[in-house]
Amino acid sequence: MRQFLFPPLGAVSRRFFCSAFLVLVLSPPLVAEQAAQLTEPLVNLSIQEQELFLLNAKVIKTRGASKGITGTLRATLTDGRITHDASIQTIDMYKAIQDTPIGAQVNFRDCYKFNIAAYRLALLLGIDGVPPSVERRYGGKRGAFTWWVDDVLMDEGQRLNKKIQAPDGDAWNAQMFVVRVFDQLIDNIDRNMGNLLITKDWNIWMIDHTRAFRPISQIRAVRNLTKCDRALLQRLKEISDQDLEREMGSLLTNGEMKALLARRRLIVECFEKLGEASLYDRAPRVATATK
Repeated sequence: MRQFLFPPLGAVSRRFFCSAFLVLVLSPPLVAEQAAQLTEPLVNLSIQEQELFLLNAKVIKTRGASKGITGTLRATLTDGRITHDASIQTIDMYKAIQDTPIGAQVNFRDCYKFNIAAYRLALLLGIDGVPPSVERRYGGKRGAFTWWVDDVLMDEGQRLNKKIQAPDGDAWNAQMFVVRVFDQLIDNIDRNMGNLLITKDWNIWMIDHTRAFRPISQIRAVRNLTKCDRALLQRLKEISDQDLEREMGSLLTNGEMKALLARRRLIVECFEKLGEASLYDRAPRVATATK
């Protein structure tokens, strides 16, 4: 059945007609902007195109992000063809000792570079749940420009609070196992449930890794390593130390890099001991269009 934006003319009251006239005549920029949002075609961008957009697009507006404690900005960027949002984080802080929710941490870093390192590592491992992130200068500082995830339905904290079940339990679990392996690999001590975004197609996106890559050579929570995607384990085995150092060496200290390599080896050993029963095959998810 066809739906109308306005009721039939015979049913329009004088008050309604006057209100509609004022909106259309006195607020043309708003109407035009909304119309543009409705008619703008969706564009499928490759990972490389998203990176180039983040590196080169002009920042036309910023505002504080609704979540987070690291001074994250939500920015609107445009290259004249595409307009899209990004998060900007410029934090780069070091403390010899820092209190955290999991206890005091020695040689603590909270650094924008770890967002970029997490993204590059995910690419190397074939993990498609970390949005593109690049290094770029903004406001006189270097920082991470990270692709803003589209079509977010809720975060994991909201899902748990509302006791909402994923429509496909097996697909959901397959994604969560990847999250658990990845967080142990990067030693992410700040994976709060607000940093797991769930899109309308029920894909999980991992964001905000500024407190990851701790210089710890052990697995912090071995209990979380129960299942692993078979292709991910194969990549963990095959990828060389040289490949990791080439892609991430400029973002991590020597100590952080050595700890990452050590954790990688321990994760591989863990799943080799658990054997075939711990492995599964995860279907690749379909890339969604960008607004």
